[in-house]
Amino acid sequence: MQTDFDAIVIGSGITGGWAAKELTEKGLKVLILERGKEIEHGKDYKGVFRPPWEIPFRGKPLRDLYEREYPVQSQIYAFDETTRHFFNNDLENPYHHNTEKPFTWIRGSSLGGKSLMWGRHVYRFSDLDFEANLKDGHGCDWPIRYTDIESWYSYVERHIGVSGQPEGLAHLPDSEFMPPMEMNHIEKIFAAKVKDSYAGERCVTIGRVAVQTEERNGRGACTYCYKCERGCVFKAYFNSLVSTLPAAQATGNLTVRCDSVVESIAYDEEKKRASAVQVIDAQTKERLSFTSKIIFLCGSTVGSTQILLNSKSEAFPNGLGNSSGALGHYLMDHTYGNGAMGVFPGHEDRYPYGYRPNQIYIPRFKNLTDAQESFVRGYGYQGAAGRMGWSGKYKHVPGFGTEFKQAMRSPGPWVMYLAGFGEVLPDYQNRMYLHPTKKDSYGVPQVCFEYTYGENEELMVKDIVGEAKSMLTAAGAVMVQGFSGSPPGSSVHEIGTARMGRNPEDSVLNGWNQMHDVSNLFVTDGSCMASGACVNPSLTLMALTARAANYAAEQMKQGAFG
Repeated sequence: MQTDFDAIVIGSGITGGWAAKELTEKGLKVLILERGKEIEHGKDYKGVFRPPWEIPFRGKPLRDLYEREYPVQSQIYAFDETTRHFFNNDLENPYHHNTEKPFTWIRGSSLGGKSLMWGRHVYRFSDLDFEANLKDGHGCDWPIRYTDIESWYSYVERHIGVSGQPEGLAHLPDSEFMPPMEMNHIEKIFAAKVKDSYAGERCVTIGRVAVQTEERNGRGACTYCYKCERGCVFKAYFNSLVSTLPAAQATGNLTVRCDSVVESIAYDEEKKRASAVQVIDAQTKERLSFTSKIIFLCGSTVGSTQILLNSKSEAFPNGLGNSSGALGHYLMDHTYGNGAMGVFPGHEDRYPYGYRPNQIYIPRFKNLTDAQESFVRGYGYQGAAGRMGWSGKYKHVPGFGTEFKQAMRSPGPWVMYLAGFGEVLPDYQNRMYLHPTKKDSYGVPQVCFEYTYGENEELMVKDIVGEAKSMLTAAGAVMVQGFSGSPPGSSVHEIGTARMGRNPEDSVLNGWNQMHDVSNLFVTDGSCMASGACVNPSLTLMALTARAANYAAEQMKQGAFG
């Protein structure tokens, strides 16, 4: 078994796949270490095209099993009996979960990680986001600006395939687009009404998603067929299993080792570099060690930081690269599950086409220049309109017998919802750390969370709900109701625990995602982010990973890592 490589990539998800692709294409011999099981595209998609009547209990939750083994994972929309094999088993791989102050940690358990069941929305950050920390004093200043990453956004977008339409907004830069998906009838009405009601100050556009609408890069176009999180045999939506990992494998420079739980990273104090990755084989529990000149840590925000905090030495008694004391702190996640929904009467001669794997998007429209609200930063909405089905309609149809059954054969009224994603401010008190005594099944200290929303987030959530209700009402909806209440972590956008910064005294990484204290260690998953903006983070993480990998390969060519 080969144990020495040019580079080791920890994690095979959205960022790990990109790191492997870029490094192997630069000629480096790369090892991917993935804690989950090996799966194959297509073969291991258990739920594709499977109708409800072929799914155990018609797809209803297996309550006893879920409560015992998947109490956290089963909270997410993508989890059911067609996708359970993609998710972490909470009983076998627990974390310390405070039910009074919960933080929902969603984890993948297979090759490809969460890229298999992510929501696929991809939006660029702008300088409104990169400059926010400096301007309002929350968090440390990002060491990069939009111009530093703009070309990398384009590079990534051309590979993953992004469908959407240009809007020319400075605070939401346009991407390299494939043709957009189409809004349905009510969404078009809503968009026109919002434009008129708010004098063009609010934009309603189709979501920008990493789902191809044209064949490209050896992948097919979306057929609007069914639920993407079950796996796409056409390879229409981007995930590392069908895109970046095959590209890396095509070079002949990639080795993939699944069932490899990374316990820690060893540090050579004499050479001032990370010297080895310590691994536990998930099947045999055997301890192994792998060495390389550079290491890319892409194990997810919480997973990567757990590894770093557990990598203690005389030089770094509080975790590898933690001379600043920032490691584990400044945990952020978007506020989630807040918004409104309403019924649009009439239009019952119209029906949506297929299963569109996308939503509408309303970009941020508050605090774009100076602070105009009681809160700083902002939020955006994702939402959709559709016809109510029998499972929702039956509660509203009177009667029983023949008349009732006939009514159930036709769809219900049009309904529409808007759900806001609000930016959470960097806060030292919001953190993850390692439990002093509790360990998981591999003997690794369990993760703990301390996380609460502050006054700024509470004010923003209130505004999210209020503005959603106002827009739906202005567009003609009736029976408009607000909703809120999902716990932190539910958006699965956790970021920030090993943040980038200009100053080694208050950050873990520099502007190349390179650890200040350990120059041959790069961290490019969500933990690297200094703030979260209000848009989905995955596109920015992919662009940062490609940029960092190319920088690392160039530095290695120049002999920087020995």
